[in-house]
Amino acid sequence: MKALTFITSAFMLISICSRVSGGNIRRVIPAATKQVDAPEAVMKEIYEKIKTPFKYGIILTGQDGKKIDCPNVFRHGSKWYMIYVCMNVVGYETHIAESPDLLNWKKLGKILSFSEGGWDMWQADGGLALMDYRWAGTCELQKFDGKYWMSYIGGAKQGYETDPLAIGIAWTTKPTEPLEWNRFAGNPVLSPQQADARDFEKMTLYKSNIIWDKSESLGYPFVMLYNGKAMNGYERIGMAVSKDMINWSRYGAKPVVANGEKEQRGISGDPQIVKIGDIWVMFYFGAGWKPKAFDTFACSYDLVHWTRWNGPHLIGPSEPWDDVYAHKPWMICHEGTVYHFYCAVGNQGRVIALATSKDLRPKEIQ
Repeated sequence: MKALTFITSAFMLISICSRVSGGNIRRVIPAATKQVDAPEAVMKEIYEKIKTPFKYGIILTGQDGKKIDCPNVFRHGSKWYMIYVCMNVVGYETHIAESPDLLNWKKLGKILSFSEGGWDMWQADGGLALMDYRWAGTCELQKFDGKYWMSYIGGAKQGYETDPLAIGIAWTTKPTEPLEWNRFAGNPVLSPQQADARDFEKMTLYKSNIIWDKSESLGYPFVMLYNGKAMNGYERIGMAVSKDMINWSRYGAKPVVANGEKEQRGISGDPQIVKIGDIWVMFYFGAGWKPKAFDTFACSYDLVHWTRWNGPHLIGPSEPWDDVYAHKPWMICHEGTVYHFYCAVGNQGRVIALATSKDLRPKEIQ
């Protein structure tokens, strides 16, 4: 009888420890096992559609020399908007800018600031969620439950991406205005301290992108891709799923994109998901497993198994203003032109730059 009581108590303790707020049991959902690789011919065809060989130049800089980073661009009404993050000496805050033409940008203000305390006191690095992911689509944000959504990485320590970082959720009804977004009270929704954190994400979680897969091909409408870290200098991309945008389950025991596995060195990070025809395309940046930092891509037919591109970079360091890093992509196709926004680090500090599929520079400097 005592043995039975002990077993029952132990089971109850395990169940309690594996739960999060709201009573949801934390579990890693097994990934689909059938793998279909994208043929080389398809990868080359995708590359030809998305390549951006023409560097337009710097389009946004931080005020008073502050570092800015992580561009995410969407359309609302007749204008374009960019959310980006600004390193305010002690940590990240999220800002918004607007443009009539994707080339000329005006800063509007902050939308995610430092908090007064708690897990995200000194870091609030936002990323767009639920944008129309169709290549050459509307680029508009979609509403769920009457709200616009973002995910963000937050942290309680000062500095540049100081560990540990976790992922939170925020929402608004006015995505184009410089107003503070509302943070979900149950944040963080994913953290490296959770019992179901996988081996590759037990130190810190980084930038995420959430899509609304209305076909629910994985059994869930909302799919999040993000990079996680288990050791410094080594980051891989994993996946999570949700039915309501606030309760998230990790999907698959392993990362979906990893590079530098043999050496256990290198970063694959900041994923953005689009769909071109019947194939999913993930833009992401690489660093450490090849020289410097650059943008590249991978393709998938099921969101689970990804074929990595091993050809020319989508963009890499080449100019004085991006000769250290040319990375962290956000790419859209509008009226037949591909716009590739990225973080450039070079002789102008950390700024946001643009490359395109057509040469849009004034003729006198082409």
